[in-house]
Amino acid sequence: MHVPKGRITRLVAGTALILAAGLTVPVPAGAAGDTGATENYLVLFKGNSSPSDAEAIVTRAGGTVVANYSQIGVLVARSNQTAFGSTVRANNKVEGAAATTNFATRLDDTESAQAEDAGPPAGGLPNTPAGDSDSLSPLQWDMRQIHTPQAHAITGGSPEVIVGDIDTGTDYRHPDLRANMSDANSANCLSGAPVPGMAAADDDAGHGTHTAGTIAAASNGYGIVGVAPNVKIASIKAGNAAGFFFPEAVICSFVWAGDHHLDVTNNSYFADPYEYNCRNDPVQRAIWKAEQRAIRYAMNQGVTVVAAEGNDSDDLSHPTQDVTSPDFPPGSAEERAITNACVVVPTEISGVIGVTATGSTTQGTNAGQYPDNLKSFYSSYGVSSADVTAPGGDSVFRTPESVNGRVLSTYPATLPCARSVQEPFPSDPTYPTAHYCYLQGTSMASPHVAGVAALVISRFGDNQNPQNGHMRPNQVEQYVEQTADPQTCPDTLPPGYLSVTGVNSGAVQECTGSGNGHTSWYGNGQVDAFNAVTHRTSNN
Repeated sequence: MHVPKGRITRLVAGTALILAAGLTVPVPAGAAGDTGATENYLVLFKGNSSPSDAEAIVTRAGGTVVANYSQIGVLVARSNQTAFGSTVRANNKVEGAAATTNFATRLDDTESAQAEDAGPPAGGLPNTPAGDSDSLSPLQWDMRQIHTPQAHAITGGSPEVIVGDIDTGTDYRHPDLRANMSDANSANCLSGAPVPGMAAADDDAGHGTHTAGTIAAASNGYGIVGVAPNVKIASIKAGNAAGFFFPEAVICSFVWAGDHHLDVTNNSYFADPYEYNCRNDPVQRAIWKAEQRAIRYAMNQGVTVVAAEGNDSDDLSHPTQDVTSPDFPPGSAEERAITNACVVVPTEISGVIGVTATGSTTQGTNAGQYPDNLKSFYSSYGVSSADVTAPGGDSVFRTPESVNGRVLSTYPATLPCARSVQEPFPSDPTYPTAHYCYLQGTSMASPHVAGVAALVISRFGDNQNPQNGHMRPNQVEQYVEQTADPQTCPDTLPPGYLSVTGVNSGAVQECTGSGNGHTSWYGNGQVDAFNAVTHRTSNN
C-alpha cells in the first residue's frame, strides 16, 4: 500500500524569500572583508535581553538590523560579509549566531444538550451561544466528534478572545471569516520584522485559511461553523507562498503574539532548521534557543500555545534518525543519527499543548471493524510530546461518517484544491463564491484544540489582568487536558495499518500507555468541547 509521506511543515532557516525578491543589503561603512551572498542571521545574546549596544555590535561586524527583539535577547540581522557570523560570535556579549541560509522546511499537507455547569463559575467575558446549521455543517464530522454543537448551545466563544493563527496567512475576504478577523492584531512576519494588518498577512498558500476556518468560521447560515465561531482571528503570516517557514518569521510571530496579549496561538508547522533540532550542534542550538525564548515570552504574556505533532508517523519521544532535513534547497536532505537531545519545536517546548490526529468514529455497518477515533496513519506521536488528540482526518482508514476521510474548512477562492466544495455568495459581487477544501494532517487537528482553548477562555476567563491574558496558559492547558475523552491503546488495528512506518525512523508504530490514562498516541485523550465548557472531567 502506497502512503504519501505527508509530513507537516518542518521549519528551517533560509532566506530564499529575500534572495528571490532580489533585495540587496548595503554593507555598513567601514565594514571590511570578503563579500558573498546576502544572508539572514539570528544573533542570540547572553541573558534574556539585548545589550544596549546590540545594534552597534551587528553594524561593526558588517551587518544591518532587520529586527531587535530586545525583550528576549534575539536580533535578526542581514549581511553579505562572509565573516559576519564568526565576528559576531567572538563578541563576549553574544551566546551564538547562525545564518539561516540553505535550510528550510516546506509545508506539506497529507492530501492523497446543555447540562448544569459542573466546574468553576463562568468568567466575566461576554459570550453567547452559536448555531450549527450552516449549509455545509452536515459534512463536518470532525465537529460532531468533539461535541462542538453541544458546546455551542452554551457558548460559541467571546469576541474579546483572540486566537493568533501562525500560518501562511488568512484570506480575510472569505465570507465565513471576514466578520471574525482582527486587523489590529494581524501581521506579516516573513522578513523577521512585523508588517501590521490583515491585508499584509493575506494567504497565498491556502493552508492558513483552512486552519483559521476550523478555529473560528462564523455561524452565519452558510458554509461551515468553526470550533469557536464568535472569537476573533489574528492572522500572523510566517509561511510563504511555497509553504516554507523560516526561524526569523516564527520568532517575530511569537513576540508579536506576546506583545499583543493574544489568548491562543495555533501552530500547524515545525519551527526549526531541521525537523529534529539537536541542541549539541552550535548552529542548531542558537536557532532552537532563540525560538524557545520567543515561545516562552509569549506564554509569559498569557498566550496559550497549541502545536501539531507532525505527519511522519514517527515516535517523537524515541527519535533515532532524521532523513528528511533540511529540505531546502531541494536535494539537500541528509541522513543523520539523532537522540533525545534533538527536539521538535514548538511541540516539544515545555508548556506547549502537543496534538496528534485521529480519523472519524466508526459507525453503522463498520462499527467494531476499526477502533473508534483511531490515530491517523500519518500522525506522529510520543508519550512525552502528545498532550491531546483531535480530528485531523484519515483518507486510508476512513469510515462512512467522514465521507472522503478529510476535514472540510475554508479556502481561498483563487487557489486550487483537489477536493473542494463551493457555496454561492451572491450578496457580495466582489466575492461571489466561497470555497471550502478537504485536507488532512495534524495541521488540521491542532486548530480544533486551539478552538477548544478559545472556548475555555471565553467561558471561564476574565479581564482582571488583561496584560497577562484573560486566563493563564497553564490553567487553559489543564482545562483542555482534564476534560478530554480518554482513549486507550487499540487491541486490534485495521489490515495494513502497521505497514505505515515512521518516515524518519522506519519503525513500526506502537501505542504505549495503560488503561484510560496518558498514551503515546492520544496523550490525555481526544478533546471534548462540551466537557471543556462545562468543566466535566473524566472523573465526573
